[in-house]
This record gives sequence, C-alpha cells and structure tokens, in this order.
Amino acid sequence: MRLVAVLAASLMLLYAPLARAADTPADTTWSASFDSPARFWALRLRPGQDLRVELGRFARAKKLQAAFVASCAGSCTRTAIRYANQPGASVREGHFEIVSLTGTLAADGMHVHASFADSTGATFGGHLMDGSIVYTTAEIVIGEISGAEFGRETDPTYGWKELAVRRR
Repeated sequence: MRLVAVLAASLMLLYAPLARAADTPADTTWSASFDSPARFWALRLRPGQDLRVELGRFARAKKLQAAFVASCAGSCTRTAIRYANQPGASVREGHFEIVSLTGTLAADGMHVHASFADSTGATFGGHLMDGSIVYTTAEIVIGEISGAEFGRETDPTYGWKELAVRRR
C-alpha cells in the first residue's frame, strides 16, 4: 500500500506542471489548451443521406459549440473530396467504405476530413465536401467539449479561416 502511495505522489509531482500548463494562456506552440469535460452523441445516417450536410444539420440542431467526430464507420455510393490545394471537389461513384472521418464541428461551421476505401482496398481522402452519399449506413459518434467554443478566424500565415478555441 505504501508503494502505491509513493508512486502516486511521484506521478503527481511529475505531471502537476503539465496540468497547470493546460490552463495557462496560449503560447507559441498551441493556439489554446485547457481541459474540460465532454459529452457524446451516437447517431446513424441512413441510405441516401449526405454525410457532410447531415453533420452540419446535427451541429445546428444541437447548437454545438466545440464538437468533434470521435468515430465513424459506414459506406458511401458517392464521395466528394477536395484534395490539398485544389479549388473544387473530386467526385467518385461506386461502393466505398468510410475508413476515417475526423474533424471539428460547430453550429456555425465545420472542418472535416474523410478517407474512403474502394472494393480493392485502395484508399483516398481529403477535405469532406457536400455530395458524399451514404450507401448502407454511417454510424457516427460525436463529442463536444463542454467548456469550449470553436470559431473561425483568418490566420495571416495563409489567409485561411482557421480554428480559434475559446473558453465558454
């Protein structure tokens, strides 16, 4: 029992500076960093629904302020992806597994990336655009950071609107 207490105290001493740093003002490494509880929703999209459109609809309906895609498994018959530094979506028709869906969601916007695999296992992915249509299902878990708010601000580096994280 004493060994457990010693180990616990040692870990607290080791990690205490990190815990305090999480609540300090932003530095040059991160734009914001703090801990907060989260809540989660599980939803299933049905055949014919648009993956990105429904994510936005869900975020608006729940008035999400700092949400993220925690998990997604499913399939699409049509994908719409914008590849890096390209002006528009690249569309593919067929049967594709959703192998990854990740990103941030708020009632006023989102930034989501997706990866898909075709029937041979070849994968492709990029920025999810409107037009990725669910084939059989899309089983999605969405989390929200309770004490945060996401916004978009123009970053002078490239001129794009990028994530701004604030306390609620």
